[in-house]
Amino acid sequence: MKDKVLEIRDLTFGYDAKNLLFRDFSLEVYRGDIVSIVGPSGVGKSTLFELIGGFLKPIKGSIKVKKISQIFQDPYTSFHPSYTIIEQISDVCSTEGIEELANMMQIDSELLYKRAHELSGGQLQRCSILRSIMMKPDLLLADEPTSALDNIIQLEVMKLLVKLLDRVGILLITHDLDLAKWCSDKIIKL
Repeated sequence: MKDKVLEIRDLTFGYDAKNLLFRDFSLEVYRGDIVSIVGPSGVGKSTLFELIGGFLKPIKGSIKVKKISQIFQDPYTSFHPSYTIIEQISDVCSTEGIEELANMMQIDSELLYKRAHELSGGQLQRCSILRSIMMKPDLLLADEPTSALDNIIQLEVMKLLVKLLDRVGILLITHDLDLAKWCSDKIIKL
């Protein structure tokens, strides 16, 4: 039996009662799955992540989620400029085994001792994924994790996420329907 890492049942939410973003929305994500949420800006994709993270409360319905971590759209704003990557990872989790995982993710260990502005966008996004995985989540929330990257780096990052599916379930927000079709077990259009 597959390990369920997220269960949303009959979720209803809106910032006001007249304009609901979700009405009786249900979703399940299992370890090993990639589920993509696609749709234009303003339909509630990021709001869904805020609900899953517990930052917003639904009007009705339930959200059951195991341990989560998140990959943000812009890696430069998700790292503090004054500290090294390794310092920022060690602030949120153990760094035991980091070099082995970094090697698997094609991150030179020397990059871990640099500051965010010293890395390229692709290197920094891989470090963001590394940090998220080091937190040992059951569910990885990936908010447009490749939108700021060129096509070659974008493909490398997505291949890396697919390699990690034995550890997590992934809920991916993307505007790129082709990307969603390539990697997803299920696509939900909002």
